[in-house]
Amino acid sequence: MPGMVLFGRRWAIASDDLVFPGFFELSLRVVWWIGILTLYLLHRGKLDCAGGVLLSSYLIVLIVLLAVIICTLTAIVCVSMKGTICNPGPRKSMAKLLYIRLALFLPEMGWASLGAAWIADDIQCDKTVVNGIIATVVVRTQIWCPATLRRASPFSISNRTTSGTARSLMRSSAIPQAPPSCRTRTAEYDLVGGDQLSCHFGSILQTTGLQYRDFIHISFHDKVYELPFLVALDHRKESVVVAVRGTMSLQDILTDLSAESEDLNLECGVQDCSAHKGISQAARYVYQRLINDGILSQAFSIAPEYRLVVVGHSLGAGAAALLAIMLRSSYPQLRCYAFSPPRGLLSKSLYEHSKNFTVSLVLGKDIIPRLSVTNLEDLKKRILRVIAHCNKPKYKILLRGCWYELFGGDPDNLPTELDGGAQGHLTQPLLGEQSLLTHGSPTYSFSSDSPLESPAKYPHLYPPGRIIHLEEEGTSGRFCRAAARYSARWAHESQFSKILIGPKMLTDHMPDVLMKALDSVVSDRAAYVFCPPGGGSNVDVV
Repeated sequence: MPGMVLFGRRWAIASDDLVFPGFFELSLRVVWWIGILTLYLLHRGKLDCAGGVLLSSYLIVLIVLLAVIICTLTAIVCVSMKGTICNPGPRKSMAKLLYIRLALFLPEMGWASLGAAWIADDIQCDKTVVNGIIATVVVRTQIWCPATLRRASPFSISNRTTSGTARSLMRSSAIPQAPPSCRTRTAEYDLVGGDQLSCHFGSILQTTGLQYRDFIHISFHDKVYELPFLVALDHRKESVVVAVRGTMSLQDILTDLSAESEDLNLECGVQDCSAHKGISQAARYVYQRLINDGILSQAFSIAPEYRLVVVGHSLGAGAAALLAIMLRSSYPQLRCYAFSPPRGLLSKSLYEHSKNFTVSLVLGKDIIPRLSVTNLEDLKKRILRVIAHCNKPKYKILLRGCWYELFGGDPDNLPTELDGGAQGHLTQPLLGEQSLLTHGSPTYSFSSDSPLESPAKYPHLYPPGRIIHLEEEGTSGRFCRAAARYSARWAHESQFSKILIGPKMLTDHMPDVLMKALDSVVSDRAAYVFCPPGGGSNVDVV
């Protein structure tokens, strides 16, 4: 796991990171060597021309040199496959092999230059041999960089946690720029944020199927603690809908990161009213706009018999849940639907209170409904534990993960953790001069080194309302996701008390993926929502 030390410097690459780049170069070298050997064996009888001795000598030395390089690369790959993440002992010879490999570049480059010089002398020999040597020189110049030292990047995770609100705003902000035709329409609604955003509103119209006259207020105003939102009339459900947008900008990310707890002054008859600071301030901003600007009053003056529904996705879901708590005293029939809300949102008492009017929907292993400061600390400890107890080399784990991502399967079929193990390894920092293999000071601990353990600033927080968990039936890979089927059931918040690592932990948070899963559940008559255990609060799901 620690970086290799070469030329007196520690590099950001471990001795077990050379399997894939080493195998790649080895494959190229073997093909190259076979081609040169074939060329020499088939045409060595045609090298009795002027300069043929030089070409023959060049090919023989090149064949021998390539054979030595192939042997060295084979040794590098084999050694890199040994040991485990935290047991580099079997790979201790890697530094010497890399020094040998680097030393072989000098004669290889010199011999390639010499071959180029000989070919430039216009040697009158068989054209096939001459062209073959030219090809070897060209190929050599293309791969002259030490490929075995290039940092391997087997996979990448795109942090795609940006999102929309609910169904009405999930796809609305995908248009980067409004074309001129979108700016000429006269707006009949209250649009905040500039006329150039009319095309964003056009995507909302197309997604929701509502009419211009159905929208009361649309705000694209976006600052820290100030989220975009809209208010519309849903005549089919006879509801005034407040939809709050999720994370889509740097300002939204800063709101997400304000994760300390904040006491709230709420008129809901609940003790210990505390919540996520950034999200609570965002909810308070929307609340003030709705009440102080008379937006809700305008909506209910048009449809006084309608009830209020608050929705949101991701950050917007958290803000919607807190907004619903703030509005509940004025609108007792209010309902809130939070799509993929963050876990670290409400205190225990507010969480229990929100069950009366809030329903959250979570898809699969979505990381956001499991994300909180305390859960991140738990994840750090579990990652260190897995690394310290890992019994498989890194390349096997990566290959198995790629197989699971592409073709599905059961991750438990490849256990990667030792039975038991020395807990003393867990008391060491993961990176730096001291590795997990080195027994350092016993005074080091996870909690003493982390400011995130402060119970006053970061208490245990809960997700909003009662939770419907959408789970994929069976397993599927990337090539068979179109046939994925989902079931829905009520879940307890404790089921989301840990962050689950998996290929879909990020994609399950995407609003389009969530909507496809919801459509699958609704269209599949065999899938249904089980009644909540224990005779919980009656929350109607529409």
